Amino acid sequence: MRHETYTFPRLTRADYPLMRGWLAQPHVRAWWGDPEEEIALIEEDIDTNGHGGPTDMRLVALEGQPFAYVQDYPAHHWGAPQYAAFPAGARAVDTFLGDPAFLGRGHAGRYLRQRCAELVAEGATAVVIDPSPDNERAVRAYRRAGFAPRGILPCEDGDPVLVMEFEPAPSSW
Repeated sequence: MRHETYTFPRLTRADYPLMRGWLAQPHVRAWWGDPEEEIALIEEDIDTNGHGGPTDMRLVALEGQPFAYVQDYPAHHWGAPQYAAFPAGARAVDTFLGDPAFLGRGHAGRYLRQRCAELVAEGATAVVIDPSPDNERAVRAYRRAGFAPRGILPCEDGDPVLVMEFEPAPSSW
């Protein structure tokens, strides 16, 4: 097993060109929205990021090279019905691996496991994620990261999502 240590620098406006390029990649675009719409959503939150705002937006880097994006936020902040059964203090995570050179090498499962373990260490009562049940690549990566399925439920727009919960392995941390 590899033991890379990933870093998670905070997203800044200077990273928008990188994010636009990643969001335009076919493997990302299939599951995320229009790059300009996604950047507009990030822009709404970026000034409060790190200052009590709901979403903690981060790049994922290996040896100083950013290759992915991960964000987390209070699971109950926007009233997402798929997270209603989870306790207060639960964090919801969204992520994508942007640089196609890193695809298929196991990085997503490893960086997500590291980031979620950090969230648990910081006090998250649960860490949850909600991929489309049809996004098989993401579901496999989330399982490798330590997420277990909890059921398929409708999200806020009624589309089905596979709700998954992170189960940290205490012996490995």
